[in-house]
Amino acid sequence: MHVQMLGLCRFSYLGGRGFQVTHDSIEERRAFLYDPARLERRWFWFENITLPGILAQTDPDYTLVMMTGPDLPEPYLSRLHELTTLAPQLKLALVPPMEQHWAACLAAVAPHVDPKADVVGHFRQDDDDAVAIDYIHHARQDFAAMEPLWQQQRRLYCDYSRGLVLKANRNGVQVQPRVIHNASVGLTVYLPPDVQSTAIHFPHWRIALSMPGVTMAERLMYVRFLNHDNDSGMIGAGFPLETGSEDWAAILADRFRVDLATLDDAARQFGLPGADRPRWGK
Repeated sequence: MHVQMLGLCRFSYLGGRGFQVTHDSIEERRAFLYDPARLERRWFWFENITLPGILAQTDPDYTLVMMTGPDLPEPYLSRLHELTTLAPQLKLALVPPMEQHWAACLAAVAPHVDPKADVVGHFRQDDDDAVAIDYIHHARQDFAAMEPLWQQQRRLYCDYSRGLVLKANRNGVQVQPRVIHNASVGLTVYLPPDVQSTAIHFPHWRIALSMPGVTMAERLMYVRFLNHDNDSGMIGAGFPLETGSEDWAAILADRFRVDLATLDDAARQFGLPGADRPRWGK
């Protein structure tokens, strides 16, 4: 059975609903998203957290659609274009502002669905989170064991729930290993190719109401990065894991190709507190 792995990464997409930080007008939202200092931080996290792991996948057979607006300021729009020339797995979708966020995400993803695939493994890749370098490999391989369950409703999710939470503020970056139930990162939604839905169509915190699921927590599979520019910054339901003498810098480098010292220095240089969100870091 052929499983297509298809992800969506929204980079400062200018649109209507779909986020917890709201604005009274599209002009106000554009000013917020395209603020030069904010875009500088967003690109830094994207380049140093998200890209290293996704580009180092042990199974390179996947597509990641990078979704943004056609008026994203330079040099960031050109940088996204350049990425598509460096990595064939990366595709760029320029979507004009749309009020219905689900429709906008579908407009970005739908052209890249392989109609010949038996199953599409949709995943959501936020632009400041990371997946382990073997995420695609396991998401495709593990589906074989889950296929009988998928056949019942022809929809299924797999939650790789063990990961690392990194909290960044003016004092640097703290690392906490954690199990998070159905976090947005490390969550795969398996659907038939003819279904007009993406991972975004199923809110991750209540996805169990939409389909059966499987949880796998034996290996570190994601990095959830909490920083000043998070939309909400909630950790989500779950629990911290006991720690010993782990070398988190070595683990981050090995599993995610992330340099902890670089992130720590950047957090201090940006000099920002935790985000002013009611449940940031909780």
